[in-house]
Amino acid sequence: MTSAASGTLYVVSTPIGNLKDITQRALEVLGAVDMILAEDTRHTSKLLFHFNINTPRISFHDYSTDKKMLSLVAELEKGKNFALVSDCGTPLLSDPGYNLVRNSLAKGITVIPIPGASAMLAAIVASGVPMDRFAFEGFLAPKGSSRKERLAKFSGDDDITRILYESPYHLVKLLEDLKGVLGAERPLVIGRELTKIHEEFLRGTVDEMITHFAKTEPRGEFVIIIPKEGRK
Repeated sequence: MTSAASGTLYVVSTPIGNLKDITQRALEVLGAVDMILAEDTRHTSKLLFHFNINTPRISFHDYSTDKKMLSLVAELEKGKNFALVSDCGTPLLSDPGYNLVRNSLAKGITVIPIPGASAMLAAIVASGVPMDRFAFEGFLAPKGSSRKERLAKFSGDDDITRILYESPYHLVKLLEDLKGVLGAERPLVIGRELTKIHEEFLRGTVDEMITHFAKTEPRGEFVIIIPKEGRK
């Protein structure tokens, strides 16, 4: 049960590139809360400065201690209002925040989502592939048994579209691994630098993507969409 004296934790989506994609509601919340919990305060400060928001901010990320997380929950219990943001997009989607949300809810604190930009959703709606069933896979482990086990599952269900995130440094390795699991002719859609100046979508087979990035150095952040078997 929610305590009448407790504050609120807002989970606030921020732009993934184009600053115009922030919502009016997000701006109002960021300007009104007692503190902004940012994945990287330097990154978030640039956004806040652009919109003339002077709310205090502290860092909160995957490496924050349990002690810090529980301290924040205690402050929420006392009536403080916090906004949780990641560097870009919607928090908790391959970004930190799950434990804070879970522990806040366990203490009866109200958690309110402030929806907005998401690289996954932006890629989905422009991909042109079936989205009646899809699985968000996020970032794969860079190596080891966990990566192999996740990749092996991709070939086990032909009736679902899968979405992955990848950095430019590991994109080619991911494509090579996908070739080993899905075959050279499996179609893919790759979104790059979504909402930014150099936004683009690439469509083709796994082999065609490998050839493309052998000639063109990967730059920016990538969303990889693996359509249902045999469908682009």
